[in-house]
Amino acid sequence: MPQEIRFNAFEMACVSHQSPGLWRHLDDQSFRYKSLQYWIELAQTLERGLFDGIFLADVLGLYDVYGGGPDAALRHAIQVPVNDPLLLVPAMAAFTQNLGFGVTVNLSYEPLYPFARRMSTLDHLTEGRIGWNIVTGYLDSAARANGKTKQLAHDDRYALAEDYLQAIRKLWEESWDDDAVKADKSGVYADPAKVHAVHHHASGIELSGIHLSEPSPQRTPVLYQAGTSPAGRRFAARNAECIFISGPSKQVLKGRVTALREDQRLYSTSGKPFLIYALATIVTGETEQEAEAKYQDYKRYVDAEASLALMSGWTGVDFSTLDPASTVQHVENDAGRSALENITRADLSRSWTVSEVAQHLSIGGIGPVFKGSPQQVCDQLEEWQAATGIDGFNIAFAVRPETFKSVVKYIVPELQRRGRYRTTYPAGTLREKLFGCARLPVPHTLDSRKAS
Repeated sequence: MPQEIRFNAFEMACVSHQSPGLWRHLDDQSFRYKSLQYWIELAQTLERGLFDGIFLADVLGLYDVYGGGPDAALRHAIQVPVNDPLLLVPAMAAFTQNLGFGVTVNLSYEPLYPFARRMSTLDHLTEGRIGWNIVTGYLDSAARANGKTKQLAHDDRYALAEDYLQAIRKLWEESWDDDAVKADKSGVYADPAKVHAVHHHASGIELSGIHLSEPSPQRTPVLYQAGTSPAGRRFAARNAECIFISGPSKQVLKGRVTALREDQRLYSTSGKPFLIYALATIVTGETEQEAEAKYQDYKRYVDAEASLALMSGWTGVDFSTLDPASTVQHVENDAGRSALENITRADLSRSWTVSEVAQHLSIGGIGPVFKGSPQQVCDQLEEWQAATGIDGFNIAFAVRPETFKSVVKYIVPELQRRGRYRTTYPAGTLREKLFGCARLPVPHTLDSRKAS
């Protein structure tokens, strides 16, 4: 039986996400990012297309590396202005029944105790359809805005994430017993003997308290992660259920999938497989000619400075100081690692000039663009999945919401015709839909009532 292809929608509560410059396109509705109605309509579109979920990116801080300040980011709306993605979820959930919601929240600046309650609240309100993309940040501007001189070193951020996740899982999994809530009209709502304070003392995390929320449908939200550095892979292997990767070629993606699967074998504490989604953008229409016309039209809005301002933020390298014809070289710093490795060390068969990077990022970011008729695009999706070992694709938009509407209208039916895409949602919570189980496997939880 052919392997199923899975889709997430890659979105962000901002004007410009992965295709800098295209917010200026006459058909683009990115100006509606402030409107609940936009997000409701998008969620309904994605649910019609049987997407696993909408994955909401986020960033704290401004992309102020390019040119040594925020001017380029502000001028081109490079992920600023940006709103809080958590606040979008209840509205989208109210108008859908099956769509999942993976939300990015940066733990480096998020007080653990109230955050645990917010996620449990969302799990209740969505009836178990919430997930958390665990990030630690990559911008010094975010650290400064939160009262620090600079961000933690790259690998130290993952060490913090390990302790943070252990502590917050104690709240979600161990504070309330499954049968703690009685809701007995005679006068007992919760049995105090079945509600416990949990404790965690490590890496500056001091936790002693009872979780404020009663057990939600999933208890722990589905755990997403996107790091592919060695430290990021080890963290993902121990903790993640869904992993997002990016890369401009099949060779890059295959290498990352292979490394992730090996780290899972070495470091996983649960034995549970994870799902890997790769970034991609789709430009399609009824015919190859229609798709090509769209793509050529989109290229008219390419903005090299906007693309390089985005790349500078991701990598910590000021691309404004580099000759457009020069070859991009690898450097080590405390910004994100994957984006720079994509164009330096991940694929040694080719090199990238600064100008080539700007052009490639302009539509869909660092991932591939699949364009053509529905048949041609589905051929490419199948080919990339077979060559890389991924489970599905994190679909970014070129023009919103047209990109997602076209995928639902043209690509989903063709994949279904080929037997490569589901025709109905499984029942249950997001975790049950993805993995067939409602709770994290036992090894993921820690008995916090023992000495910490």
